[in-house]
Formats: sequence, structure tokens, C-alpha cells
Amino acid sequence: MWSMRRSEAGTEKYYQALNLSDMNYIKTGLLMVVMAGLFLAIGYLLGGQTGLIAALIFSFVFNFGTYWFSEKIALSFARAKPMSRQQAPWLFEANERISERAGIPSPRIYISPDSQPNAFACGRGPGYASVCFTAGILESMSQREVIGVLAHEIAHIKNRDTLTMTVVASVASAIMWISHLAFFFGSSDEGPGPIGALLVMILGPFAAIAIQMAVSRTREYAADETAARLLGDSAPLADALSTLGKVVPIAPSRLAQPETAHMYIANPLNGKGLSAMFSTHPPIEDRIRRLRSLRFA
Repeated sequence: MWSMRRSEAGTEKYYQALNLSDMNYIKTGLLMVVMAGLFLAIGYLLGGQTGLIAALIFSFVFNFGTYWFSEKIALSFARAKPMSRQQAPWLFEANERISERAGIPSPRIYISPDSQPNAFACGRGPGYASVCFTAGILESMSQREVIGVLAHEIAHIKNRDTLTMTVVASVASAIMWISHLAFFFGSSDEGPGPIGALLVMILGPFAAIAIQMAVSRTREYAADETAARLLGDSAPLADALSTLGKVVPIAPSRLAQPETAHMYIANPLNGKGLSAMFSTHPPIEDRIRRLRSLRFA
């Protein structure tokens, strides 16, 4: 169904050159530090010294919980359930073959009831990761295109993007929650007063979007290229992205949220509110162009 023409030595050389895994571990650690600092700042703005202490405790618990339960958190957003091999044996076979090619354990496969064609990967990394497909993508795409999407998500797991993506989703969700909290409760007498609450309400959502954009775009290009090299062919993923580019804008998602939009292979909130102004994904046309320009020995 797809070609795998690269030699094992060539694949090893490619991953040594790319070597995104260690870099993404460092980025995840830095992201958690930034998140902690942001929570402390928001805590102070809302509650002064008392809010600062509360934010410090919350940040520690939140970081711990996000690291260990990031996979479950992401899947719960999509209301995903485990998929059985009997539902799509061809997909499980492709999962095993591509994962072996990537040198990682096969991720678990989940399905979300969302009718919009889309998919995402989540988890701490190889051996602790899942790929979630929406019902829409399995119904509207050919097997060849779905396998291209699967290779893209396995590439994210191989490159250890998944922990970073899920941490960002959790951070964005927490920031949005705190921003709403500021609207209802305002700030205490210890803090800078109503101005502090107003700043949190206005800047909180923008901070969440900025964090998503900071870690999202370059990793999509890298995952696209890694996926094409795993398959030995860029056409399946390029064709899948072309289909997504046409269908996603006219097929609203019932489950995707702004906090998790960056995790999907295509922006599920295309054209909605702030998502249209500050997209977490590079233009699909650019991704397709890059994929089609790749050459394989």
C-alpha cells in the first residue's frame, strides 16, 4: 500500500541528523518553567502574596498531574474511546509497520465521535502514547490518506512532540480557566486591585494562544517530513492534507476547543474567532508544497 525504500542505515542517519527528541525534552522543561512563572504572576495579580502562594502550590500539582496524566487529559477532551482491531485491521497493521520503521512501540489507537475529519497524537512519548482519529476522518478519507495521517502522528511520537503538545493544551486550558475566574471574583485587596483582574481577563487568552503558536508551527513541518521519510513517499500525507484543507473549513468540530486546537493535524477551529487571526498551524498549502518537493533515493 505504500513504499518503504529507505535502508535501515539511511533511516538511522536521518534521525541522527534530525535528533529532535532531546531538544523537545528541553523545550518541555522550559515550557513548564514558563507556565509556573505565568501562574505565579496571575496569582499575585489576583490575590497578592496569598495568591502567589496559592499559585505556587497549584503550579506544582498541575505540572505533576500534566506529566503523568497528559494522555488521559487529551483523550478526554475529544471523548475518545479505544478502537478495536476488528474495526479497522488495515489501520492496526499500518500502525505496527510504521512504528517498527520509526523504532518505537506501536501507539494505542482511539476514535473520537467528532464528525470533522481530523486526528492527533498524545502521551509522554514512545511507549506511552496514543493516536486519536475522529470518526469523520475514517469516513471521508481513503485508507491510503489515513495511513499518511497516521505516519504524521507517529512522527510526532517519535520526535517526542506529544508531551509538549499535551502540556501546552493543559496550560492553555488552565490559563483560560483562571481568566474566567478573574471575571467572576476580581482581585483581592492584597493585589493591584481591579486593574490586575482586568489584565488577567484580557491578556490571559492571548498568552494561551501565544504559547500554542510558539511550539506548534515548526514541529508540524518536521513531523510532515519525518512521516514522508517513514513511508518512503510524500504523496499519501500530501493528498491527506489537501483533503483536510478542503473539508475542515466547512465541517465544524463539535468537540475541539481553542486550548487543544494545536494538537490536531489540521486546525479544527479554522475560521472561528481568534483562531482565524492567530492560527497554531502553518498554512496547509505550504505544508503540501514542502512535501511534494521532497525527493527519495
